[in-house]
Amino acid sequence: MSRVGKQPIPIPAGVTVSVEKTQVKVKGPKGELSQYVDPDLTVKVEGAEVLVERPTDQKRHRAIHGLYRQLIHNMVHGVSQGYEVNLEIIGVGYKASNKGNQLELTLGFSHPVLYILPPEISVETETKRGESPKITLKSHDKQLLGQVTAKIRKLRPPEPYKGKGIRFVGEQIRRKAGKAGAK
Repeated sequence: MSRVGKQPIPIPAGVTVSVEKTQVKVKGPKGELSQYVDPDLTVKVEGAEVLVERPTDQKRHRAIHGLYRQLIHNMVHGVSQGYEVNLEIIGVGYKASNKGNQLELTLGFSHPVLYILPPEISVETETKRGESPKITLKSHDKQLLGQVTAKIRKLRPPEPYKGKGIRFVGEQIRRKAGKAGAK
């Protein structure tokens, strides 16, 4: 049996989980999320736990068992505590600022890049003297948050020679030596 799939999902106080055929809806203090679940799997709410069960040990059922359990767990965690991603911008003259849900990035292009965030995501930018600018993104939807951070990072990915670009805080970039010196 799947090690991830067989674990029950604890439901914290203030969070409600409802199952309607192939739709699981989770509602909490941070928001509301819904997720489609494969019709072969059964999702049960028993007391303060959610259980995901598969009908057989077929390869397809084993493959989706842990996946859907983890998706439901991420929804429960998101509506109760939320998720946060921290990015930093490395490079001379690179800046970040926000006005509401509009992120303005200066990344060495001939023009500033404007990125409008979905309403489910809140953004904060911080620029301290002598430090690289930091972007903090918060949301209750882990999938959407990951997708948006990937798009922002893709605007100027970190390059291996000088390390300039947008990266996650604490991320290690493999550096290359560059050209050998002339003789």
